[in-house]
Amino acid sequence: MISSLAEIDNSRGVASTGLPNQLEQDLVQTFKLLSDETRLRVLMYLMREGELHVTAMCERLDQSQPAVSHHLALLRVAGLIEARRDGKHNFYSVRREHFHRIMGELFTSMTAESGESLRFRDFVLRQEDGGEVS
Repeated sequence: MISSLAEIDNSRGVASTGLPNQLEQDLVQTFKLLSDETRLRVLMYLMREGELHVTAMCERLDQSQPAVSHHLALLRVAGLIEARRDGKHNFYSVRREHFHRIMGELFTSMTAESGESLRFRDFVLRQEDGGEVS
């Protein structure tokens, strides 16, 4: 019976979590990638700095170029960051629109059902009338 319910949900494009299938897949991929401390730090550095080249990232992370490049490649393939080549340097930046869309859809789906705000330690996330999360 449970598997037939899951099939019904999947036929409508909705996962068993109640989230659209694509959003659930994006969230799983994003959270798996960011569960690694180095990749989380990469994302945080890029969000703070705007753009960094690989050598600067290696210095900040105190890791080798091959190790950092591996983490950057995983984040790039997932669509969380993008690369730009300038001379002999590759510069990376966060694809904010993609990352914000995924996180925004997650929080919108969480607040839409309950109609409540989400409270974190230092801030409150609430859905505005236009459906945007603030």
